[in-house]
Formats: sequence, structure tokens, C-alpha cells
Amino acid sequence: MSENKQPEDCSAMAEDRPLTPEEEPAQEEPPKPEDMQVVKMEDVITIDPDATDVDLNHGRIGKIERLEPLVNLERLYLRWNLIKKIENLDHLIALQELELYDNQITKLENLDNLVNLEVLDISFNRIHKIENLDRLVKLSKLYLCANKISVIENIGHLSNLTMLELGDNKLRKIQHLDTLTNLTKLYLGKNKITKIENLDKLVNLECLSLQCNRLVKIENLDKLVNLTELYLSENGIEKIENLDHNKQLDTLDLAKNRIKTIENVAHLECLEEFWMNDNSVSDWTCVDVLAANKKLATVYLERNPIASDSTYRKKLKLAIPWLTQIDATLCR
Repeated sequence: MSENKQPEDCSAMAEDRPLTPEEEPAQEEPPKPEDMQVVKMEDVITIDPDATDVDLNHGRIGKIERLEPLVNLERLYLRWNLIKKIENLDHLIALQELELYDNQITKLENLDNLVNLEVLDISFNRIHKIENLDRLVKLSKLYLCANKISVIENIGHLSNLTMLELGDNKLRKIQHLDTLTNLTKLYLGKNKITKIENLDKLVNLECLSLQCNRLVKIENLDKLVNLTELYLSENGIEKIENLDHNKQLDTLDLAKNRIKTIENVAHLECLEEFWMNDNSVSDWTCVDVLAANKKLATVYLERNPIASDSTYRKKLKLAIPWLTQIDATLCR
């Protein structure tokens, strides 16, 4: 299943470079609810009792019902419908994947019997609270982006989680994640988080996204020694610092911050992607620091003061001859 998308582009990078899951626009734009006629599930499904996969995306379905014969069902897709409540799923014991992306659901409920569920996607709904997931201990991927969640809570028992998506909510604090030691991907972009904290126990984390928050400092990442991707664009960060123990980083996104100097990255020997567009770098001498990063392939520095130099690309290429891409353009 593809990663969830955010409804608005909160990218802090050039529009042509690769996007993280949180930055990408929704795959499809569904019709507005007021323009859609609600239909009953029996009108859009022909029941095959032996089915293991059922796709009811874009069905204008208003209620989950009449799935009782599908005792072998493993994957149920109900994206882009008009469902207001999670219900009538108790008999689907074999279900491993449930997608309810982009509906009108207001509460997490009636999931207790889905004890074999591994993937749950309730992004783009109207959820205010994480709750009633007590028995879903097999969950490995949980997608709750683009809801109205204000607190990370009630997921400490989900020790098998490897991916948690909480982008585009109303979170103000990173908390209650200590027991999720198997997490490898954590997406918290487009929230109201003011500090990087409470991540020390997530030693297996490989991808951390905190784009479009209210951060002013890079800090408290010392224990994340396996981190390979760090996304911190569109914040208020003024200095590149405290990455001494993150030597496995291959992607570092610091675009759209307040950084004036490129520094403290020479030790990042694995660095391939360095995104620093839309900052305040004006001194060419600090660019020479990147000559220490021998694996560096892509650099974004457009819309910094140095990029106004008519020989901008030429100077970058001279400083880092092995670059294959400068901003959105491949090097010749």
C-alpha cells in the first residue's frame, strides 16, 4: 500500500525534487460530498464468499454493511467513500489490511475483533483522538494523517509498529513513543511541534519527518544512529548542528529555514541528497565544506543569496565535481 499523502504541499524544497510521503498531494481528487449520492453497499458489491481482496474505492458508500459472508477476507479497501462510522466488521477475523482513507469518520471504534490487522489507514478523516486500538497488537503500519488529532496517545502497546504516519494533525508535542522500538519510519510533518524530543528509545528509526512545524533547533537526535533520512524543511532552524551521531544520513532536508552557513556536515560520509534551498546562505566559502561529502549527488541551494550569482552552477560544480544534479536540473 502506498504511503499516505497530505492534502496541501508543505514542501520546503524545489517542486521538481523527490517528495516525501507527507508532501505529495492526494492521488485523486474525489467529488465533494454534497455532490455525491450515497449508495448502499449491496448496490456496488457482488459477494464472493471466497474473496480475500475486496476493492470498494470510490463507491459513494455511506455505510459498512453486508460483509458477513466474507470470512476469508484479508484486504478491504474503502477509500474515497462517504462512510461516517466504523462498524459491522466483527466477523472479519482474517483481515490484515483495512483502508478507510478519505471518508467522514469521526471516531476510532469497533475494531476489537480485527486481531490479525497489520495495516490500518484512516487518513483524511475527522478523528480527534487515538483510541480503541487495544487488541490490534499485530499492527505494523498505522496511517492517521490529515485528521484532527492533538495528542499522541494510546499506542504504546503497538510494539510491532514499523511505520507511523501522523502528519497534518494538531500535535504540539512528541510523546508516548518510547515502547515503539521497532519503528523505522515516523512522519510528523505539518503539525505544531516546537521541539525535537522523546525519541531516544527509537533506535531503529531510519526515516524521521518533521517538516512544516515550529522547530527552531536541531537537537536530541544522538540516539538515532540508524537514521538515513531526516526531513526538517519549513521550520525556523538557524544552525546546522547536533548531527554528530547521525553518520548514516543519506538524505538531509533543511530547506526553507533560516540557515546562513553550511557547517557540521563534513562527517556525514553517506550523504547523497542535501536540500538547502530557500535559506540565507550568502558566503561561497562555506559551500566548500561539502567537498568532504564524497557521495554527494544532489544539492539544492536555489533561492539562497549565492544562487543569484550568474556563475552559480559553475561554482558549485567546481567545488563539488562529482555532483549529478544541482537544484532541479541534472548536471552535464
